[in-house]
Amino acid sequence: MNGLRDAQNDEPVKITSPHRAKSLEVSSDSETVALIGPTGDKEGEVSLDTVIDLVQTCLDEERPKRLRNYPRLPLAVKVTYQAPGSNHVEALTGEIGGGGVFIESPTPLPEGTEITMDLVLPDNPAGPIRARGKVAWVRSRQERYVFFPGMGVQFTEIPEKARDQLVEIVKSLEHVRRVR
Repeated sequence: MNGLRDAQNDEPVKITSPHRAKSLEVSSDSETVALIGPTGDKEGEVSLDTVIDLVQTCLDEERPKRLRNYPRLPLAVKVTYQAPGSNHVEALTGEIGGGGVFIESPTPLPEGTEITMDLVLPDNPAGPIRARGKVAWVRSRQERYVFFPGMGVQFTEIPEKARDQLVEIVKSLEHVRRVR
């Protein structure tokens, strides 16, 4: 693909000066979007999931308008969490990353609620990751038949080794999805 084209009339899209002579290349085979520099070299690449997540975040008026510090990918792992003064709850994550998780729940906790959690990662001989977090945003109902209700939890305390492990899992999954 040489430059961006308007999907409705197939005309070139005007590019602002900081991005002049750069283009995006979409690969349906590897499910990625690459930034192509003026000389045709690939400057970077992200998964379509990341692009979709970014667009969805911008469209979703209930979620804060901010970018994440760490990439996050869909991954279902067992999580046990507890808010102060309540019982332990077992659930599954819908997404996971170095900065936090999305916990699927028909009864999400209110924004700002602090929780402790244990994440059970696949093939983790060291045992569950213990972390603390704060509910950053809530999806109170299912949306578009694919986004389950639940809560986005930002880590407030997590061992650096555990965060590194989560970042590595996300990178590995992103790589595997790209080469498939």
